Amino acid sequence: MEAVVEVLESEGVDTVFGIPGAAILPLYAALQNSSIRHITVRHEEGGTHAADGWARVTGNVGVCIGTSGPAGTNMITGLYTALADSIPMICVTGQAVTSKLHQEAFQAVDIVEIAKPVTKWAVQLKEPAQAPWLFREAFRVARSGRPGPVLIDLPLDVQRGSCRYDRALDAPLPVEVPRPLPKAVRAAMDLLEEARRPIILAGGGVIIGDATEELRALAEHLQVPVQVTLMGKGAFPEDHPLFAGMAGIQTQTRWGNAAFLESDLVLAVGARFGDRHTGDLDVYRRGRKFVHVDIDPMQIGRVFEPDLGVLGHARPVLAELRDEARRRGKPQEPGRWPRRVAELRGTMGRRDDFEDVPIKPPRVFKEINEYFPRDTTFVTAIGLYQIWSGQFQTTYLPRRYLVCGQAGPLGWEVPAAMGAKLAHPERQVVAVVGDYSFQFLMEEVAVAAQYRVPFVIVMINNEYLGLIRQAELPYGMNYAVDLHYGEGGIDHVKAMEAFGCPARRVELPGDIRDALAWASAEAADKRLPVLVEVMVEREANAAMGPSLEAVKEFEPLPELITADWSD
Repeated sequence: MEAVVEVLESEGVDTVFGIPGAAILPLYAALQNSSIRHITVRHEEGGTHAADGWARVTGNVGVCIGTSGPAGTNMITGLYTALADSIPMICVTGQAVTSKLHQEAFQAVDIVEIAKPVTKWAVQLKEPAQAPWLFREAFRVARSGRPGPVLIDLPLDVQRGSCRYDRALDAPLPVEVPRPLPKAVRAAMDLLEEARRPIILAGGGVIIGDATEELRALAEHLQVPVQVTLMGKGAFPEDHPLFAGMAGIQTQTRWGNAAFLESDLVLAVGARFGDRHTGDLDVYRRGRKFVHVDIDPMQIGRVFEPDLGVLGHARPVLAELRDEARRRGKPQEPGRWPRRVAELRGTMGRRDDFEDVPIKPPRVFKEINEYFPRDTTFVTAIGLYQIWSGQFQTTYLPRRYLVCGQAGPLGWEVPAAMGAKLAHPERQVVAVVGDYSFQFLMEEVAVAAQYRVPFVIVMINNEYLGLIRQAELPYGMNYAVDLHYGEGGIDHVKAMEAFGCPARRVELPGDIRDALAWASAEAADKRLPVLVEVMVEREANAAMGPSLEAVKEFEPLPELITADWSD
């Protein structure tokens, strides 16, 4: 286990999240004399999400540790979340001694088989001599190709063994960065040149691949508008003239959907065409060609067959497209298509300036956008508040907007925000939560309080399972989703105070800004998480629909102004 800890250190791991138990104590004995900081979480799922948040902002492999039995099963949701969003992570579990694994020993469960469907690799260490080399391979697997999680199961007797290991003679394994075929790059550029209304769709792979500079250079040279997926928020600054919004059936902008529907070519980079992005595929695909760039060959054609598939890492693909564009000509001047996208942006927004009481949720995001600096790291999870966040929040930098996009586990935000803040203490971190999601893993607030991890929590509280209440509307029901009881359900201010953390409730729109300023100052001064609980309209609905052309709006909108922009 001392060799394992040396591998962790050499791989750049400075923080691990976990809960000690009898079956993992040899590893903990090695950890205590290392340079690695251990954060004792209150639930193993919280530990996985904290490691996930740490990994998303650092780009390195997050690590979560637990004992045998329920510790491993508690990690499954976090492993699934990391797999779904391509986040490199290693979960380490203790295990009963190998001689007892077939005898139903205490807390002995076949966690390797349980974890296989939600990991890139799940493995049990069989021999002490393999320990450092197995962990080296785990880091390589977690980082390679489409990144993802690995689970390593450590039987107690194997942990107690010894091995020969010299750290000076070992180093992290190389990770391949696959380059595209030159002829595939030329074919993609041919399609871009032929198109009259192309867009680049930047998915989470652009951020994971650290390819945002190459993306911007290509877009600016060709003057091609850029859209982002939810996982791609931050890949392209949203105040850039070429930013074309976000298309989707839930997290979307009106003008983003309009621009997408007017496009005739989509260059999708590191995007998986998720169903909440595409909606009805006939509408999504009609009238346009697709070039799909991905590092994972099994992603191309998985949802629909593109006109061209390009296999490769996002950074070299975008760099070589940029270089090919430069070889073919000088930088383009803004044409009619970018001007049309700008026109859509100026005429197809959504209101966020409501003065209503109870507070309308878009107003909360207006205040968030205007108060917090552009380099703030935001963390959000799943529910109506995530959808409003995707529709209204502005993002400018990579690894500053963290969202569990595909798996959508409630409770993700607080531990993920803690992991993000521990990775970058100098950055301001804000978790945007729903009242129900907060309650899922609210015990992790105690961890942030214990270790003095300061961040702001903004709660959108409608006392409902809001997204499910809205999903029930076509069924004509409002069933099993109302969380209200007494005078206001759970008193989250008192709950935070019970953890030793400040909190404030806001019920008037004009008070939101001052509350955000107070929370930021309190978090910095007290070195604690601080809650701003915003009571919003209980049955407010978010704009969504079955297809890009059939999104239903629930709030008054500015009028659409049209202009003649055709060639």
